[in-house]
Amino acid sequence: MNNNIAISFEHVSKLYRLGVVGTGTLSQDIHRWWVRDVLKKGDPYLKIGQTNDRSTKGDSDIVYALQDITFDVEKGDVVGIVGKNGAGKSTLLKLLSRITAPSTGCIRAHGRIASLLEVGTGFHPELTGRENIYMNGSIMGMTKHEIDRKIDEIVNFAGIERYIDTPVKRYSSGMTVRLGFSVAAHLEPDILVVDEVLAVGDAEFQRKAIGKMKDVSQGGGRTVLFVSHNMTAVKSLCHKGVLLENGMLKEIGNTDDIVAHYLRQGNAIDNYRRWDEPEIKKEGFELLEIGVRAKGGDWNKTMRVDNETELIIRYRITEPYEAIHLTFHMKNEQGQKIFSFSSGKQVNSKHTKGTYEQIYTLPANFFNWGNYSLDLFVVSQSRAFIIEEDIVSFTLSNRELAIGSWMGKEPGDITPHFPCTETKME
Repeated sequence: MNNNIAISFEHVSKLYRLGVVGTGTLSQDIHRWWVRDVLKKGDPYLKIGQTNDRSTKGDSDIVYALQDITFDVEKGDVVGIVGKNGAGKSTLLKLLSRITAPSTGCIRAHGRIASLLEVGTGFHPELTGRENIYMNGSIMGMTKHEIDRKIDEIVNFAGIERYIDTPVKRYSSGMTVRLGFSVAAHLEPDILVVDEVLAVGDAEFQRKAIGKMKDVSQGGGRTVLFVSHNMTAVKSLCHKGVLLENGMLKEIGNTDDIVAHYLRQGNAIDNYRRWDEPEIKKEGFELLEIGVRAKGGDWNKTMRVDNETELIIRYRITEPYEAIHLTFHMKNEQGQKIFSFSSGKQVNSKHTKGTYEQIYTLPANFFNWGNYSLDLFVVSQSRAFIIEEDIVSFTLSNRELAIGSWMGKEPGDITPHFPCTETKME
């Protein structure tokens, strides 16, 4: 194993039998134990499983929770593991934490592992918070002297000083996860494994926890594996991402790219739509065509943040309107609305029968690079009678940067370039 590698997953798979446990007979269970656990050979009753797609019924009682996972994590890396529910994220962490064993393949980890996979992981409910700190530290291989040196810091970070000598069974879930994370982060593990449990904590504690994980990785040079559905937390904390889908490794790479691809799952980015027979029509309005493209380009051309972009919409009016206008809500890749816009020309609000085209020019160097989508509102007399969410989506790629320029992604959804004058005063 390379000295710079903290964790190595080599062709790791995990199969589960649905509905029943064991092989079906006592003699086969004993045979499996002898071959697999004593002789250290492959499982003689291992069957070919189906992909773990929880939304389909399937025709096999054997499923892959994970299938042929292979990747390395370097020392000091902070890796975000993302994917839909049932993708295999928690299973991967349980295998790493040795809660369960892989069906095939192997996992090699260099150093001491601290895991926080569920609320109350490793805590005894009858013991006090203080006693659980010592018990957890001892399990991780810490000496009593090392725990004594850290205990005040652990308690202060968790923010439960008043209850530290109270049995854990009387803690709320938030208090339990506060103490559990504080123990895991402060007892100097080489590898910190954190599942979705931070979502139980309040906003203030989540900020503290993310800051602590940054300190652990950057200051201490320790490795962090972080599972979360909070993409903002993943992007702020992790510099590498792993995307799992139906138990398989879909992609590994830069966090921004991985998060963008995860958010696009099941929502194909489509920057152009056209209907020969209108499907969106109501009260005399028929949508014929809508798309976003680089200004003057075609629909397949890559759109960059430093080029002007145009939104084109064509529609038909079959009944005259005294007042009608279109409004769009722009959304980022998390689905958050960042602003709205419309033609704003009341002089054009009166429409007779016919076909119309509107072209909106989106300025260059205004948006950050990433994925965006638009909601369409067709409004007449202050009433939206057509509302279409995600009517069109598009991707803006980064500008072409010169060597030595800033290569990271700036914060925020828009990054406007404002006019500026500079005068030398002396």
